[in-house]
Amino acid sequence: MIVCKSPAEIERMRASNGLVAQVLAELAAMVAPGVSTLDLDAAAEKSVRAAGAEPAFKGYRGYPATLCASVNDQVVHGIPSKRPLASGDIVSLDMGVKLNGFYGDSAVTVAVGQVADEVKTLLRVTEEALEKGISQVRVGGRISDIGHAIQKHVEAHGFTVVREFVGHGIGAALHEEPQIANYGEPGRGPRLAEGMTLAIEPMVNMGKPSVKVLADGWTAVTRDGSLSAHFEHTVAVTKNGPLVMTLRPTPVG
Repeated sequence: MIVCKSPAEIERMRASNGLVAQVLAELAAMVAPGVSTLDLDAAAEKSVRAAGAEPAFKGYRGYPATLCASVNDQVVHGIPSKRPLASGDIVSLDMGVKLNGFYGDSAVTVAVGQVADEVKTLLRVTEEALEKGISQVRVGGRISDIGHAIQKHVEAHGFTVVREFVGHGIGAALHEEPQIANYGEPGRGPRLAEGMTLAIEPMVNMGKPSVKVLADGWTAVTRDGSLSAHFEHTVAVTKNGPLVMTLRPTPVG
C-alpha cells in the first residue's frame, strides 16, 4: 500500500529532510585527505541528536552506525571505519533521521582532494541522472518514468545503473512502498498521486552494473572493482510538480 501524506505531514517531513540536508552539507565540507569515515559518522550523530532527532540507520536491522559511508568501489551501505580518506578517493555519504515521527533520507558523493576528470564526470552524471528522475515526478505520471529517465541519462554517458538496490517510498517508516528502480521502460507501475513521498537514489558504476555484498553483510561493492557514485533526494509529489525536501544549503564563499 502506498501512503499519501497530508499537507501537515509533508511539513513535518520537510523538517526531518531539511535536517538531513543540513548535516550532509556539514559532512561534505569536512571531507578531506586524512579524515576517516568514522570521524564523519561521529559528527553526523552529534548533529542529529543535538537537533532532537534520532539516527534512522543506527540499529536498523542491526546496522551499527549513523552514516553509510561508501568509498570508491563501495556502492552503498559502507560501514564507517578508521581508515583515513586519501586524495583521489570518492565517498558516498548516505544518512537518514527520524524527527517528530517522520523520516528523512538523502545521499551525496563527494570527491576527496583532487580526482581524475573521468571521476568528476561520474559524479556529475549521477547527480544529473537524479535530477532527470526527479523531473518525472508529476501527478498522473508512472513510477517507472523516473527510473527510465535515470537509466537513459546514465547509459548515454557510458556508465551503468545498479540493479540490485532501488529507491523507495518514505514517511512514518524509513522504507515504504513503492520501490523505485533506477532503470526500465516508461509508463509502468503505480501512478504518481499528490502526497506521495519518494526517496529517489540512482547508484551508478563506472564499469559493469553487477555488485556483491561483502562478508560484513552490509557493504555492497562493484564486482569489477570500478568506482561507484550515489546521490539521493527525498521528494514529495505535489500538484505543482516535485517538491525536493533534501536540497542542501549552498556553501558560502
